[in-house]
Amino acid sequence: MSISLFDLFRIGIGPSSSHTVGPMRAAAVFARDLLADPELGPRVADVAVHLYGSLAATGHGHGTLDAIIMGLEGHDPETVDPLAGRERVARIDAEGGLLLDGTLPVTLRPSTIALHPLIVQPQHPNAMTFIALDADGEELTRRTMFSIGGGFVVDEADMDQSAAQAAAEDEGQDIFTTGDELLRVCEERGISLSEAMLMRERQWRSDEEIRAGALQIWHTMRDCIDRGTHATGILPGGLDVKRRAASWYDSLSAEDPARLPMNSFEWVSLAALAVNEENAAGGRVVTAPTNGAAGIIPAVLFFATRYIEGVDPDEIAVRFLLTAAAIGSLYKEHASISGAEVGCQGEVGSACSMAAAALCEVMGGKPAQVENAAEIAMEHNLGLTCDPIGGLVQIPCIERNAMAAVKAITAARFALRGTGDHFVSLDTVIETMRQTGKDMSDRYKETAMGGLAVTAVPVSVVDC
Repeated sequence: MSISLFDLFRIGIGPSSSHTVGPMRAAAVFARDLLADPELGPRVADVAVHLYGSLAATGHGHGTLDAIIMGLEGHDPETVDPLAGRERVARIDAEGGLLLDGTLPVTLRPSTIALHPLIVQPQHPNAMTFIALDADGEELTRRTMFSIGGGFVVDEADMDQSAAQAAAEDEGQDIFTTGDELLRVCEERGISLSEAMLMRERQWRSDEEIRAGALQIWHTMRDCIDRGTHATGILPGGLDVKRRAASWYDSLSAEDPARLPMNSFEWVSLAALAVNEENAAGGRVVTAPTNGAAGIIPAVLFFATRYIEGVDPDEIAVRFLLTAAAIGSLYKEHASISGAEVGCQGEVGSACSMAAAALCEVMGGKPAQVENAAEIAMEHNLGLTCDPIGGLVQIPCIERNAMAAVKAITAARFALRGTGDHFVSLDTVIETMRQTGKDMSDRYKETAMGGLAVTAVPVSVVDC
């Protein structure tokens, strides 16, 4: 499977790439394809939706039901107005009137979506089934889809496709599929990791399109940081978590108006905090590579563009995102970036690893040092659980992003002080992460059944 930068970094809305962005995309695809079918489309009178496993267990806190309704009406995460969309969903739940693909009235409401938290499909914990019904309530067709992390959505038939078949289809389309191959390509051609990733991107886009797309992603990240540092109030969901980034920004700006390097870690932490508060509020963010880890790469890229002197910030941003995508594609292809599948090591861990590698490259690291930075960062995220309180991407997710952003910078500096030689390879640590996720109890994988999700639940959340 050949993963693009624009697969890993997608503009969408919060609070979750796997539970909000993915389901919205899946619902939109189902509705569009259904009504476009010349045999089935004219016979459709209603639809039903069933959510399974993690999507059902934490769907309320992650906005999954709202996302499904918005998607069924034909909205896309990249362009939908988050506030107007949720207001529309509230009206549908109260009054009815959902328009399938924006045209066909059906009776489905958010409250009538069926939740099956204890039924976990064998292919993936994030499963959803869409059913089309005729005027007599008889089933016309059904379609099961999986939200596999980072906003990626896969049909059931494609989930069952063998790895060998997928490899055969992609043969000759990629220049690297593992970390070792990536290093070999860089060494043989005398290029950097970002240049290797650029070669992959040229399968689909021109250099001008790649640069423009990467800069759009960076500018969206930067705008998200800015919005987050000026927004106040209480985050939705019932935990009554107060937004802190704005007050932190005011006090830090007063103390350090010049943003001196000695305070860089505080500014980086603030940037991550701002992005993840925006995500928790359902605002527009970039999956990087997921929404739960959306603050790490923007914060470290902010650090790079602010504190690396003598280089055009736009050039830094493009190289940074290309390098991060090269590393992220390895996690996506050989392990997982889904918290429901491998825990938070797949979300925050992979983002930390991607950011560390990208920073190392733009700070002058050689390919072996860049690979080392990625490995160091993941090595110290192994076993990280996904146990958000109340099923909300708030506690500990927001602070966890800030901590991981600082960890990524530290990993890059460790690698830059070395020669690139190290005991554990990136491929080894990726496989270790995959095995750790496989062995991890399901209670700690975005099911709200273990860890902080059950030991630190406020009374208000229990009551609701």
